[in-house]
Amino acid sequence: MILEERLKRVITMRKDEVFVRAELAGLGSEAQVSRALRSLIASGRIVKLGVGIYAKAKKSALSGKAIPVKPVSVLAPVALRKLGVDVSPGQMAKEYNSGATTQLPAGAVLSTGKRRINRKIAFGNQVIIYEKNN
Repeated sequence: MILEERLKRVITMRKDEVFVRAELAGLGSEAQVSRALRSLIASGRIVKLGVGIYAKAKKSALSGKAIPVKPVSVLAPVALRKLGVDVSPGQMAKEYNSGATTQLPAGAVLSTGKRRINRKIAFGNQVIIYEKNN
């Protein structure tokens, strides 16, 4: 069976909407997996959120292009946890959720504790911002 077909099946069977490249390493060589992932991106089955981070895709009702099945702000914490990073909502989101303020947080901000993160997770103009607590 062609690796691309196996990859389609594996992605379809997964309950998670987001996956990291390391989860697919056992399917073939690095070059083969890269080619298969590029092909799936081109066909609109998956979208790339960052280096080694992919999400299941659906067609946009407005443009007809492939978009993630859930917003990036929902998918990013799942992906970071798969990469071994403990994340929580940012300070403004915590204050809003507790009722301390009525201001809605602007954009998706994740707190990474004392850990510094350089990884960019984004799709289109939805970019994840990291907040480090000292």
